[in-house]
Amino acid sequence: MLDMFLYNWQVREDWFTWCESISEEELRAERVGGMGSILKTLSHVIDCELIWMNHMLEEPYIYSEKDSITKLDDVIKFSNFTKEITESFLRNWTGDYESKVVEINSRNGKTYSFTYGKIIRHIFSHEIHHIGQLSIWSREIGLKPVSSDLIFRSYS
Repeated sequence: MLDMFLYNWQVREDWFTWCESISEEELRAERVGGMGSILKTLSHVIDCELIWMNHMLEEPYIYSEKDSITKLDDVIKFSNFTKEITESFLRNWTGDYESKVVEINSRNGKTYSFTYGKIIRHIFSHEIHHIGQLSIWSREIGLKPVSSDLIFRSYS
């Protein structure tokens, strides 16, 4: 499981570097799809990772600066905070976690049950989905996207 997160985090870091090459205005520009902008989409991916991790942790972590994220450096700090929590959790992963169940009460009053294994796979596939959106947006503004080719990456 950890290897897929190492891959995602490496690609995320490459996107952060890519983002440094464009203006803050371009990062915040409204776009079709995703969460509406490059900056919001990157923040969303990280926020969802932390939300799901908090469902699996007995003592949830709160990122107090989440509501004041307005620039790339803020997103990077949020990413580093969340990555540390997720990596620690995954390094302590045992086979028993795969089938451990979390119950989640939704806003509409329904209760859902998910295994840790399914949640973990959702977190890394969710990021891959949004990385695809970033790739499309990069092409729309005339830039080459970050390569997300897993086979040619070394991430262990």
